[in-house]
Amino acid sequence: MSTDRGPEELPSVAPQLRELRRRTGLTLEAAAARARLSPAHLSRLETGQRQPSLPLLLGLARTYGTTVSELLGETAGPPDPIVRAGGPGAREADGWTYWQAGGSGRGMQALRVHVPHGRSQGELVRVHPGEEWLYVLGGRLRLHLGETEYLMDPGDSAHFDSLTPHRIAAASAGGADLLFIHTLLQSSLAGLCLGGTGTGAAGGSTHP
Repeated sequence: MSTDRGPEELPSVAPQLRELRRRTGLTLEAAAARARLSPAHLSRLETGQRQPSLPLLLGLARTYGTTVSELLGETAGPPDPIVRAGGPGAREADGWTYWQAGGSGRGMQALRVHVPHGRSQGELVRVHPGEEWLYVLGGRLRLHLGETEYLMDPGDSAHFDSLTPHRIAAASAGGADLLFIHTLLQSSLAGLCLGGTGTGAAGGSTHP
């Protein structure tokens, strides 16, 4: 069976966003503050008027202590330690393309990501609890950590505390491809997506 699958249209995350916010008992204003968004922006996402970019999807997943897969309404099957090359197809969000590279319902999430040239996070700087690890597969990547900028080539990797302000962009004309692993926000709410029974709201704030 061919494993060559192109990007699919990003499904609406609106129903999942509304349900997750209601599950946590957060008002629109409180959830927006935790996600470092304006209430109007979050409202547009919840009503389907706007679609989030991949960095924003990651930030929203951390805000609600869940996974990008759940935000996209994907149904998790039985745990499987192997993710086959012909598995879930590519998804596209605001020009970024990503493929699932790890199992769902885990304490960390693994993705294979293509970052197109000229479609960086711009001024969007992310700060949140946890750790991130990335490995450059192809192209050249620009990584900003705090006040320092790093240019990364294929074979280079980075492992850093996510509380360090950070953002990434492609530094080569053809974009950059990378493996990306991040830990989920650890809280009582995170237990809901890890098979636990916690029902408390996530603590702290995140930046997408």
